[in-house]
Amino acid sequence: MENKEEKVKRPLMVCILGGAAWNEEDEPYIQAKATAKILAENGYGIVNGGGPGVMRASTEGAHEGGAGVLAVTYHPNKPKRHFEGTDPKNKFDLEVKTLDYFDRTKVMLQTSDIHVIFRGSIGTLSEFGMSWENSYIHEPNNKPIILFGNHWEGILKSIDENMTVRGGETDILKICTTPQEVLDYIKSIEKTLIH
Repeated sequence: MENKEEKVKRPLMVCILGGAAWNEEDEPYIQAKATAKILAENGYGIVNGGGPGVMRASTEGAHEGGAGVLAVTYHPNKPKRHFEGTDPKNKFDLEVKTLDYFDRTKVMLQTSDIHVIFRGSIGTLSEFGMSWENSYIHEPNNKPIILFGNHWEGILKSIDENMTVRGGETDILKICTTPQEVLDYIKSIEKTLIH
């Protein structure tokens, strides 16, 4: 008899990006937690930056949904006034440590299959820019980008009006406004993703 080994497929990994300043009562925190929970309940893994705000919210949601969390953290050689660092309340399961902020972002984006971006500050904006450009360059083998919240409509409109946006660049972006919508969209494109 032949011994056939089945290839074990790893779960799709969803990177949750967004502001570090949000607290438990803030809408982005609540939505990130609910989104990570519903994704975890449906077999998706969660990646975040190991910090507070949306990152901690997504860890809490993933754990409530039964999934582990991979945190890609940044450990500077000395404290940085404008960087929040890791959050002791963010009880992630696995950690990849980086020594450079840009490496941290790169590794987060590379170790995930889908990027979901919540409201945040300039750090979130830099993550969005890196994710967007990288996905556009690699289309059709790009990583889907989900922008959570209606506020993204105004941001994309302003970018379109004030920057040089080529045809098709915004086609790879999907705006979702509820955790269920995020799940439904991911399920609708899951078979097209290479992982």
